[in-house]
Amino acid sequence: MSSTPHTEREARAVRIGNLCVGTGPVVVIGGEAAAGPDARWVSLREHGGRRRAEEAVGEARAAFAGPLLVEPFSSADLPAIQAAADAVVIGGEWAQDLGLVGTAARLGLPVVVRRGPTATLEEWLAVGDYCAAEGNDDVVLCESGSRTHLARPALDLALMRAARERSGRPVLAGLAGGADLAAPAVAAGADGLMVAPEAGAEAVARAREAAVLIGAVVRQEVPDTVATARGAIDRVDAALAVLLERRAALAGVVQRLKPVGGFAGRDMERERRLVAAMAERAPTLGEAGLAPVMNAVIEAGLRLAERQGR
Repeated sequence: MSSTPHTEREARAVRIGNLCVGTGPVVVIGGEAAAGPDARWVSLREHGGRRRAEEAVGEARAAFAGPLLVEPFSSADLPAIQAAADAVVIGGEWAQDLGLVGTAARLGLPVVVRRGPTATLEEWLAVGDYCAAEGNDDVVLCESGSRTHLARPALDLALMRAARERSGRPVLAGLAGGADLAAPAVAAGADGLMVAPEAGAEAVARAREAAVLIGAVVRQEVPDTVATARGAIDRVDAALAVLLERRAALAGVVQRLKPVGGFAGRDMERERRLVAAMAERAPTLGEAGLAPVMNAVIEAGLRLAERQGR
């Protein structure tokens, strides 16, 4: 399969159920055993065709009210997926089966295309283009890793980023066996984290933490409702809380090391330079807006240090 040449394209979003993947916050997709994901995915390949798709998909649908993504074992599973799922997942092993890809694209559901362990960028993008040629441009790409000497395929985050830039499609990072790469994946531009089906609540919680904290720093959201704007503020506030806690701890270290600590040891010139440097990163607030904020932060840290006897 070959793909036509790509140039960098404008990012777009794909809606899966009530999730907007691509232009909003980083989404977290967990497996059947997970608790608390934005969406859940089920792989019928795990059953090897030994379980009826209607039963497996129906059970998953009954257990989870949010968006449901299902990976078929064969084309025989597609009617059950069409009836109950919100998206169909094309595993990397099936991406070269154009019959299955074409039929899946014609279901009228968004399609998540996982990269095969040996697939090149061009081959991966071409599967998405094939879905579009079949009349379905609601395609999300998922980087699942390249085959290496390691027990699990190793994620290629540079390839994932290139796929997003060249296709304009949303990209997910497939986290096999845990969430160790959740933070790097979000920093590299992942629109979502797809935690392995067998991973439990802890992996999903770690992925969620990375999605919120790292996403608040690296993603520029453009909310269009009060609810989505407040959600974006909540994520920024969560990141601020972590940073403020860390800053307070470091300020405590300074208090222990300074010859004169507490309020008497404040270096006002250093604080002025700090505010000026921050204003370069926050020009809308500027020094006038940042100065009272940072004064409150510094004083809170000093009071904490006094209470802790530093």
